[in-house]
Amino acid sequence: MIQRLALLGATGSIGDSTVEVVRHHPGRLAISTIGALGRNPEALLALAREFRPQLIAVVDPKVARDIRPALPPGVEIAAGPEALVAAATHPAVDKVVAAIVGAAGLPPVAAALAAGKSVALANKESLVVAGRLLTDLAHANGVEIVPIDSEHVALHQALRCGTRTEVRRLVLTASGGPFLHRDPATFASIGREEALRHPTWSMGAKISIDSATLVNKGLELIEASHLFGVPPEAIDVVIHPRSLVHSMVEFRDGSWMAQLSVNDMIFPIQYALAYPERWPNEFPRLALAELGTLEFLPLDNRRFPAVQMARAALAAGESAPAVLNAANEVAVHAFLDGRIGYTDILAIISDVLESHRPEGVADLEAALEWDRWGRERAAGALSKRSR
Repeated sequence: MIQRLALLGATGSIGDSTVEVVRHHPGRLAISTIGALGRNPEALLALAREFRPQLIAVVDPKVARDIRPALPPGVEIAAGPEALVAAATHPAVDKVVAAIVGAAGLPPVAAALAAGKSVALANKESLVVAGRLLTDLAHANGVEIVPIDSEHVALHQALRCGTRTEVRRLVLTASGGPFLHRDPATFASIGREEALRHPTWSMGAKISIDSATLVNKGLELIEASHLFGVPPEAIDVVIHPRSLVHSMVEFRDGSWMAQLSVNDMIFPIQYALAYPERWPNEFPRLALAELGTLEFLPLDNRRFPAVQMARAALAAGESAPAVLNAANEVAVHAFLDGRIGYTDILAIISDVLESHRPEGVADLEAALEWDRWGRERAAGALSKRSR
């Protein structure tokens, strides 16, 4: 039986890797709908011609108008943020691959779960902004959220080795990014291209910056807590520069389970789409005899305070992670545009969190309202720091 996918974020790095997995398994996977912000119209057209989806959803209405005449016969197109929801809930879809970057990915994820569709989740921001709401939705509708992030896929696999009551802690691995050994006194001079130069992964611009600041690891800590029902104090982070051990679980008897693979997103994506099965493939294999030493280092919270910041936000209350994520998105985009310096990113997040009084989040609209609040506060903090 072929599993029909909605591929949201189709032209990003996760989208590219998902397409590679689909091509590798033509008898198991098909793409029924495609969603994208619209930043790469030519890539959208290429996907439409190759896979002939029933629907393409483009957030940018102008891009939708521009590519409509070039679409193959039978391929419909819709525009606007609500179009992503239509793609995620389309009756021809069995599972949603959610890879839209940022809080913009939250509404289609929530809609898919409410419609009884399982989600392969690369959009960690959805769980950061509304984790309890989404996990409750999945439970109420009898569907699953299976992660795509390599770290959470590693934990998902390792946790299959024992019961949750046997788990002592989860350990996320972090490469340390491009500035692991750089003098923090020089961080203020870091430029855009330096921060985008990740040593082990090829990713989009926003995620690359998050990996440099380790905000990404803080968001992953929050995501792991929601995905696996583990309190923040039972989740740790260690530095593993080679990114071959993707994460680990320590059990209460002192045993460890670690997951290793080549650092390519095709592996966690295939796992998320195949689960609970394991499919064979012809992707590159890890040559264990050639690995040599696997180095692990403690996380230096003075060098990388973002993880502690995220841990504190998660402990503070449901609205705080949403505010943290919103402030980070605003600050990162400002840095990428050259309006602020690298060290301003965490300074803006800290300023916004200090002005926030955490509250519970009753529903999706409340979560999105806190996202809007965080963006407005971040814009105010940004205006004081803009170059």
